[in-house]
Amino acid sequence: MSTAQETTGGEVEPWEEVTPDAARRLLVAAVEAFAERGYHATTTRDIAGRAGMSPAALYIHYKTKEELLHRISRIGHDKALEILQTAARREGTAAERLADAVSSFVRWHAGRRTTARVVQYELDALGPDARAEILDLRRQVDAEVRGIIQEGLASGEFDVIDVHGTTLAVLSLCIDVARWFNVNGPRTPEEVGALYADLVLRMVGAK
Repeated sequence: MSTAQETTGGEVEPWEEVTPDAARRLLVAAVEAFAERGYHATTTRDIAGRAGMSPAALYIHYKTKEELLHRISRIGHDKALEILQTAARREGTAAERLADAVSSFVRWHAGRRTTARVVQYELDALGPDARAEILDLRRQVDAEVRGIIQEGLASGEFDVIDVHGTTLAVLSLCIDVARWFNVNGPRTPEEVGALYADLVLRMVGAK
């Protein structure tokens, strides 16, 4: 399954943020190449070839290979943050919102596993300014999950000794799905999301 066809709950990943079509094709090709070969082993010629374009055509849309990675990482982190913000701001108990946040986050990492692997594991390839921007988004992601856990602790729904450590464990558990999930495996993204939501609620001692 290609990056362009990856799904979460049947929704196609269109990369609608990226225009024109040639820029989108190059970005999708870069995601596939980075996930398969790693950022440093991938050349601009590799990316252009996957997109059916010449290397010179790539530079019309992206000045450098790093600019491509930065764009991929920014879009991916924005989507991850949006997923968690939506769950955190919905009505319901802290337990319901945490379960929604975890299941949605896991579904994205399973359904968009190729993209998610690049987004989550190629951070160190970015330059200082781009890396700082992405780290700020990661801090916001952390804050959304930590906020739900803190609310559950304050309301008596959760029994958590170390909020920061638990937040890190929850996010690590969700993100790692992108590393091992197999579309031909025994579980769908929805089933993994439901399983992980249950595991996390047990982790926080939900009552």
